[in-house]
Amino acid sequence: MITFRLGLTGSIGMGKSTTAAMFQAAGVPVWDADAAVHRLYSAGGAAVAPLAALCPEAVNAQGVDRIALKQWISRDPDALSSIESVIHPLVVADRIDFCAQTVSEMAVFDIPLLFEKSYDSQMHATLLATATPEVQRARVLSRPGMTVGQFNLILSRQMPDTEKRSRATHIVETLSLDQTRAYVDALISHIRRGLHA
Repeated sequence: MITFRLGLTGSIGMGKSTTAAMFQAAGVPVWDADAAVHRLYSAGGAAVAPLAALCPEAVNAQGVDRIALKQWISRDPDALSSIESVIHPLVVADRIDFCAQTVSEMAVFDIPLLFEKSYDSQMHATLLATATPEVQRARVLSRPGMTVGQFNLILSRQMPDTEKRSRATHIVETLSLDQTRAYVDALISHIRRGLHA
């Protein structure tokens, strides 16, 4: 049983994963949507067989081949919606399983598309990890293999940061690790005080 569900989100390069790791380090259970997809795509994962049925060349002995999936998406305009129709219900089931197995007064749900998919309605509060556009761009373009074109494509599929800011309950500027950690610790204390008030 989880008493308080905090939804954590943030666009690419905004420090969401680093922020999630800080909650985990503080002893707060974290469910990570991207990690759930990784489990589903791994050999024996629940997504492997249904995706093999849709696109046999996207699956190999290691599970789902993400490069082959990207190639399929670039060839076929309907591929992404087909993949999502398989993956999204499995990710939801993984999250429900996490909730059933977790006993904690609070837990963090690290969901990139928290607002886009309206999962914020299932949370008690939301936290947006954010930074300036300049910092975001520098972080993302420093990643191996990332191009300006890929970055712009990813941004085009995500809700603008300004809109996320207007919807979030809490906002953390991830400009330094120390500041972010201090914010996370203060927010955990704030939530716990509210639960015990």
